Amino acid sequence: MPIRLRICLRTALAIALAGVGAERALAEDPTDAFKSFPSISGSRKMPKLTSFNPLISDPAQGGELKDIKLEALLTAKGQPVESGLTWRVFSPIPGSDGKLPLLATSEGGSTAFNLVPGEYFVNVAFGRAGATRKIRVPEQGALDKQVLVLDAGGVMLNAVSGSDVRIPPNELSFSIFSSDVKEDGERALIVADVKPNMVVRLNAGTYHVVSDYGSVNAVIRADIQVEAGKLTEATIQHRAAKLTLKLVSEAGGEAIADTAWSILTSSGDVVSESVGAFPTLVLAEGSYTAVARNKDKIYQRDFAVKAGVNTDVEVLLNGNGTANTAANAEAQD
Repeated sequence: MPIRLRICLRTALAIALAGVGAERALAEDPTDAFKSFPSISGSRKMPKLTSFNPLISDPAQGGELKDIKLEALLTAKGQPVESGLTWRVFSPIPGSDGKLPLLATSEGGSTAFNLVPGEYFVNVAFGRAGATRKIRVPEQGALDKQVLVLDAGGVMLNAVSGSDVRIPPNELSFSIFSSDVKEDGERALIVADVKPNMVVRLNAGTYHVVSDYGSVNAVIRADIQVEAGKLTEATIQHRAAKLTLKLVSEAGGEAIADTAWSILTSSGDVVSESVGAFPTLVLAEGSYTAVARNKDKIYQRDFAVKAGVNTDVEVLLNGNGTANTAANAEAQD
């Protein structure tokens, strides 16, 4: 099944118009760049610091608290990230559960911790992107400001049906997976149930995106490249359409209630079952058979789904319940 992936990429020094597909530079102007990440826009707030028990080199000795300054960059030559960060400080010595004890956290942009001399692991998270560094706070002298490079960008996903038919956002969802395939043939899930136009912050790299339109068989897969310091907008093209099924006594007539429906592929596999006067579903492009059961009688009709053409599929009643091939498929907007 053909797949067309349209990715609009460009680097800009100012914010592009809302809703226009583009890849925006995050490293050029940090004020404008973060406005292109809607999920982290807003006024800057001072970071919040939780209470903690810092680790010292020798627990039997005291230590003078040192002010350790931290900042994060999206790219090595970028500006400091001003919001949306979560900082965590860990002890390098595992606890009884085998995990590194969390000593302190901070949220916001650049931050500082008061730590006694010793070794620590510092992690900074920016959405699904992150970086970790081991630092040593010296007993004598000051520690230079620690700058962590996230090597991160963002992706915003959307999809159309056919060439350019808009799909309602509540009928779309995306899942983002690692590009690497494990020994069992599966990919590691990075984030599930991503809604259209939601910004997902990720480390730079290639990701495997699965787009679901409806809940039957309209599924498209594509690989997306995320570049550090940029927001990538990708529009995926579904080869599918939305259908409304109707059992009627005459063409264009009222749908008959209490009808059970089965949709079969051309090879005879059942892809959908439902009950109702006019159920609506989304199907991938192809040939199907609609089977309607009403009052112990069975009626059926072969029909084809064309990408981007939403239709009513009418199955006509007749005396012996045989297939009626004269039913119309009425195109809708």
